[in-house]
Amino acid sequence: MSTPPFLTLPACARSVRLRTARGEFAALHAVPEGRPATAFALLVPGFTGSKEDFVALLEPLAEDGFEVLAIDQRGQYETGGPDEVAAYALEEFSLDLLAVTAELRERAAARPLHLVAHSFAGYVARDAVLRATGAPLPWASLTLLSTGPAAIGRGETERAKLLLAALPAMTLEEIWQAMQEMDEASGAKVRLEPDIADFMHRRWLANVPGALAAMAQQLISEPDRVDELAKTALPKLVLSGETDYAWPVELQAQMALRLSAEHIVVPGAGHSPNAERPAGTAVSLSAFWTNAVA
Repeated sequence: MSTPPFLTLPACARSVRLRTARGEFAALHAVPEGRPATAFALLVPGFTGSKEDFVALLEPLAEDGFEVLAIDQRGQYETGGPDEVAAYALEEFSLDLLAVTAELRERAAARPLHLVAHSFAGYVARDAVLRATGAPLPWASLTLLSTGPAAIGRGETERAKLLLAALPAMTLEEIWQAMQEMDEASGAKVRLEPDIADFMHRRWLANVPGALAAMAQQLISEPDRVDELAKTALPKLVLSGETDYAWPVELQAQMALRLSAEHIVVPGAGHSPNAERPAGTAVSLSAFWTNAVA
């Protein structure tokens, strides 16, 4: 899961609730200060994530002239949803994304709207793009951030299966404590600042269990649909860190080739360049978006 480097919003940003035809979504909204925005960016988090995964991108992107909206998907943190696994089929997520996009297109008017999808959200964005009707597509570009062509790797598949087995038998608090003990025993536990540690705990407990189950199942079963996506007339970018525990970086590079997309590797980053190396990630996104509409 992504760990935000800080939680205090910059002066250019605020927390909002975005109303759409498919309900409300919790979001962080940032605008350039002192000048109109040249384009809009929609940032979508992955499994066990939230809008706060992008908090460190808000200010640098706004400074580059972009209006930015980062959302919680259904079942995540402050958006919530019903505790029924069927409510979190991939189709439901992608229809949500299309509804959010439709609302932002109204607000963006003639400005380009760029879509960034992290990890699990890569599946959601891909499905939404393939479901979108009419021409041109409602987005000016698509960035696949630390995501892959199909199901996650073997190691993460085993972790997802453990979660699927635990969810019917344990509370989210019990699962959280078990995960902390596993990380402690393996030496993978990272010492966080108290406010960040508290947030990570609260965010985990705010997940809808049915959403966690559905997403975990999707992560271990998603088919390869890269060739379908490659046929869409949409500028694409594959952005990754130097390492990735979910999908090997080499696999992401191959996906970029299949999409005829550029592959940018953010130095010093792992699975969450947006949180781990936000400055470099923002520079790469800004450059791509500028070139995509040139």
